[in-house]
Amino acid sequence: MTPPGRVLAEYWPVFGLRLATPRVTLTPMRDDDLVETLDLILAGIHDPGRMPFSMPWTDAPRDELIANTLRHYWTSRGASTPARWSVPFVVRLRGELVGMQNIVSTDFAVTKTVMTGSWIGAAHQGMGIGAEMRSAVIQFAFDHLRAVRADSGAFTDNPASLRVSEKLGYLPDGTEVRQRRPGERAVEQRLTLTPREFRRPGWDVQVTGLAACRSYFGL
Repeated sequence: MTPPGRVLAEYWPVFGLRLATPRVTLTPMRDDDLVETLDLILAGIHDPGRMPFSMPWTDAPRDELIANTLRHYWTSRGASTPARWSVPFVVRLRGELVGMQNIVSTDFAVTKTVMTGSWIGAAHQGMGIGAEMRSAVIQFAFDHLRAVRADSGAFTDNPASLRVSEKLGYLPDGTEVRQRRPGERAVEQRLTLTPREFRRPGWDVQVTGLAACRSYFGL
């Protein structure tokens, strides 16, 4: 039994990291978040006839999807090192889990570059949450980690994601032809953003807990 008052963030300090915007909070995923995360995924995060992800993970049958999701988040956490880190943030609106915003980097101490990816539950789309949560992690990267570049990408038939990128100031960075689903050709638009082009919102992300976990990011 854990002694009263003790928390896992004492040993895994990134669990104490918190980002806050005017509407949402972002915290690194913990096991306590997994039931809500799975419920949100199973309720649907995109039209089954379309695939917004470069890896079509949501196509898996229900039981496989559950197991694959758990393995992915557990493995991602366990594999993170200062040289190759990943932070899957759960996004909450008024306490309710509404989506996931990931930020990853390789050799960040040298590259100063991050990449982001995200998804939002279907019931919470169209409310501007996607732009707000991505702006939060971009501000975190540029202003607090001192990143100089943030990369992203979306298929050319995913206008919602592309609109978010355009709103924040991303610039085109070439395209790549991919097999999205077996036998299905798709074009991915690569995008990049620097602090100079970043279109800041009328608010600043509030960051707490970074001092204790700077080494997690290779700082």
